[in-house]
Order: sequence, then structure tokens, then C-alpha cells
Amino acid sequence: MEYKVYKMIFPNGVHIGKTSLEESEYSFHADTIFSALCQEAVKNAVECLEQLCRYAKSGQLLISDAFPYIGDCYYIPKPMIRIETERQGDSKLKKAYKKLSYIPAHLLGKYLSGELDVCEEQKKFKQLGTAYTKTSASVMGEKETTPYRVGIYQFHKGNGLYVIVGYERAEQLELMKQLLQSLSYSGMGGKRSSGLGRFQVCEVELIGDIQQRLVRKGEQYMTLSVSLPQEQEMENALQQASYQLIKRSGFVASYVYADGFRRKNDLYVMNAGSCFVQQYQGDIYDVSSGGSHAVYRYAQPMFLEVSI
Repeated sequence: MEYKVYKMIFPNGVHIGKTSLEESEYSFHADTIFSALCQEAVKNAVECLEQLCRYAKSGQLLISDAFPYIGDCYYIPKPMIRIETERQGDSKLKKAYKKLSYIPAHLLGKYLSGELDVCEEQKKFKQLGTAYTKTSASVMGEKETTPYRVGIYQFHKGNGLYVIVGYERAEQLELMKQLLQSLSYSGMGGKRSSGLGRFQVCEVELIGDIQQRLVRKGEQYMTLSVSLPQEQEMENALQQASYQLIKRSGFVASYVYADGFRRKNDLYVMNAGSCFVQQYQGDIYDVSSGGSHAVYRYAQPMFLEVSI
């Protein structure tokens, strides 16, 4: 398996659904990216969608979550493993570790050895961008305009998101590049009609240590994407694992699926940053709910070696 990194530069900000329309996250899960790529593939041809799903389901094409970068510093999820430090009883330090979501990729070794200044990293991460709300007016089908507020995340200049792509053959990477480029014009997230979520995409070099850890064997691995072991893999995968389950849901973005909007079936998956001793394959799960075609939820892991 080989790997490439693609930066996503959002000049107009993004709206990434959270608990309400007035809030916005600042990163995308791999299943959201995959669903958006499927929509772009359908625009090309049904055969293109089938090809994308075949590559992903076989594990020949892997996608990470979209993680933040600040300038030349690329961040990865904080591994969900216990870290021993010299200041083990420091309550301030414990709170800092708990609040920390991402760590600089090039400082992963220092984090695992308990030498990373997590308080300082928290301060640096605040430079990523700014969350704010924008008031808009709904006029469709209404006698009077109805105001509503939309949460937007605006990345500061030089910052944004990046995604890691794993592939086995050149044609798989070529398909991914083609769909990512197409997606950059359509945009990611909500409120795309107002220009939110559109991005510029460019290929960058993968950090040396991360490149090595993506292919290195070890005693423990962290997932870089939301994932879910297949039923026959579950018991083995959960042995000595440290993970967080999150619920993935939403509506089907297809005009031919059913009359009116239909919700996808909920799927509980392991969040990125979850750590495992045993690797697993995961799958592309069908979360359709009685519509005219399958609806796929990406849940394949991309593993990073994080042995202490």
C-alpha cells in the first residue's frame, strides 16, 4: 500500500453539521468524504461509482478522516492510549490531556513518550480558525421572509484540512484524484449553494515518520478514519482495544432514492484515534432504509502504528 496526502484549502469557510444549524465542526469524517465522492462518481457514470465502491470495499483504496493543518504543521488524532508522564498527578495536566483532540504529526513520538507539552499545543491549535454564525433569510414558499442562523467555520489563512489516501495501483489513485478535483468545485458540507465548502486541492509530501508508521508493524495501531470491524472480526478486534463509539446518521442525498428525504439507518462506528492491538478490515456498509438503491457508509480503517 502506498500513500498520498491532499490539502483542502477552503477560502469561503465551511458548514459541517453538528447538533444544530447554528453550529459547525471544523473537520470531516471519512464516511462523509466517501459519500461526497460517490455523488461525484454518479455524475460521471454508474460504472465510475461501481469502480469506486469496488476499490474501497476490497481495501485497495483507503481514505482517512480530514484532519487540520496549520501552516506546515499537520495534525493527527490524539491516540486513545494511556500516556505516562513525570507529572502524573498534576490535575491541570490531566485536564489538558482530556481536552486535547489533535497532536502535531511530527511530534507523535514525543507524545507517546510523555514529553509533549500538551498545554502549549492547545494554545497553538487555537490558531486554526474561527467559528461564527451568519443570519440568512428563507423566502421559498413563505409569504414573509424567515430569518435563520447558520454556523460557519472559517480557517485562518494558510490553514485548512488534509486527507490521506492509501492505494495499491496507479488507476486507483487516478480515480481518487479525479473525484477529489470534481468535488472541490461542488463543495463539502452544508449550505454549498451559498459558496460554503468549496475548496482548492493540492498534493503535498507525507511526513516521513507518518509514512513509516503507516507501513510499519508494531504492538499497537491507531485508526485514522472512522471504522467498524465486520461481525466475524469484532471479537478479535476488541481485545485490549481502547476506542470511542460515535453514531453516524443523516439523510440520503439522492433524488431517485425515494419520494421526499429519507434518513439513513444509524451506524455506530469507532472514532478516529481509537487504538487496537489487532488490525481488522472493516467494510462498506449498506445503510439504506427501503429506498430504490443501496446507500453506502464507509467504515474501513487506515491504521497507524503507535507502539509505545
